[in-house]
Amino acid sequence: MIEVDIQLARPGFSLASAFTAPGAGVTALFGRSGAGKTTIIQAVAGVVRPDRGRIVVDGETYFDSAAGIDVPIERRRAGYVFQDARLFPHMSVERNLRYGQRRARGADAGIGFDAVVELLGIGHLLGRRPHTLSGGEKQRVAIGRALLSQPRLLLMDEPLAALDAARKAEILPYLERLRDEMKLPILYVSHSLEEVLRLSDRVVALKDGQQIAEGSVTEVMSRADMQPVIGRFDIGTVLDCTVARHDAAYDLSTLVFPGGELRVPRVEAPLGGAVRARVRARDVAIALAQPVDVSVSNLLPVVVEAITPGEGPYADVALVAGSTRLISSVTRESVLRLGLVPGQAVWAMIKTVAVDSRSPDFTVPGEPSS
Repeated sequence: MIEVDIQLARPGFSLASAFTAPGAGVTALFGRSGAGKTTIIQAVAGVVRPDRGRIVVDGETYFDSAAGIDVPIERRRAGYVFQDARLFPHMSVERNLRYGQRRARGADAGIGFDAVVELLGIGHLLGRRPHTLSGGEKQRVAIGRALLSQPRLLLMDEPLAALDAARKAEILPYLERLRDEMKLPILYVSHSLEEVLRLSDRVVALKDGQQIAEGSVTEVMSRADMQPVIGRFDIGTVLDCTVARHDAAYDLSTLVFPGGELRVPRVEAPLGGAVRARVRARDVAIALAQPVDVSVSNLLPVVVEAITPGEGPYADVALVAGSTRLISSVTRESVLRLGLVPGQAVWAMIKTVAVDSRSPDFTVPGEPSS
């Protein structure tokens, strides 16, 4: 387990964050540029010294301002993967990897060279130099070098930010394998909602140096007050679902979740597979009575929980479907015209094609796929 409770002040910037991360899996530090995400992992690594607080990893205190403890960087055994791979240009891929091994001297034996090469699919790259590699290949080698240092934890600072969409698609499956097969705690810095939804188990959300939320992905990324971080047009609900049916004739799938089901574009997952779907608030409409003769397939009976007026014409309506909460983004004029009030029974309408096509096929971390 990782325990972080730190404060830091610099000219024009202050940071305050307190969270715990489990002893395995991915905890995302999520927020826009300048939120303080990188500062946190630099503090965990020992590169930055907080003004006050404590950092504890697997029971060992790395930093405690009150007790005067500040463990040197080299003794913290933190594997660090940067936004740019930072490979040694004069060394082959194999020599870059072996450098990581040399840093592990004295550490308990963990993952071996051959296992890392197989995990990351880089066996065919061993004889090449970094300048001949694609961005995605460089990052896989950088991750391998960090793993071979036998780290106690892995710190990843926006490792995909410098890659184009094709290279991101290339490396994401390897990051999923890393998450699923390595029993390491990983702190993953990102401002990409897609990466967080796909890779992480937990999220720590930051804005302007202040921690505004901590919890599971589905909990934090479904909160209406995450709008300053996620954005007005991307807030919504993240649902942990199970694949119930596939409809080959129409290339659709049915996902079930506590409180209802969703019909979505076909998901490449087996029946019974666990998947994660995201429904944007702007794609949830509200009707006072059960709609008939409409093209929308997903019609859910819900109850209005709360109504929060937003800036300009907007209002966010929190809806409850069974044990699941949805958010509907509508206009304040619609709230008045429909007479919406908390406790009112209404219908939520979600277009099949509106469910984020990037999210339903993401296997939920830690869940069985069949």
